[in-house]
Amino acid sequence: MNRLTLPLIAAAGLALSACASLAPYGAQVAPGGQGYTEQRIEANRFRVTYNGVGAPGPVADMALLRAAELTTAEGYDWFEVTQRWIDGRPDSAGGFRPSVGVGYGSDRYSGRYGSYSASGVGVGLGLNFSGPSATSTTLEVLMGRGARPDRPEVYEARAVQDNLRRW
Repeated sequence: MNRLTLPLIAAAGLALSACASLAPYGAQVAPGGQGYTEQRIEANRFRVTYNGVGAPGPVADMALLRAAELTTAEGYDWFEVTQRWIDGRPDSAGGFRPSVGVGYGSDRYSGRYGSYSASGVGVGLGLNFSGPSATSTTLEVLMGRGARPDRPEVYEARAVQDNLRRW
């Protein structure tokens, strides 16, 4: 293997992993695509899903943002996340992830023609060039008006929009 082979393989892997990335915030336009969907369950209760690619954190933020937008659009002040489903691994962002392994082995032989003893240590470097994988967050939200209840999963809709609207 010549000196340029490994850098070329690394560059190709990084280029491929960059192809799949989180799309700009917006509605899902095709089945299986990225973006938000919502379903009314009751007059003040919705299920909001955001499908994306990559790390679960930004996708969860986009689901919260959509819940906040929907809350104000429906004329409410706050929303409570009553159920939450996150589909995606913490390392689903993909990309270049090196790993190192160390091993040790030994062997002893004693026989008719003599004996020997051997031992060794090995070090390996593994490279993972996988791209980002699909991630989704689904929130079931209950909306309300007036003073926000003092519970951890209750959010002020306008504050969420102000803080998360960066896409």
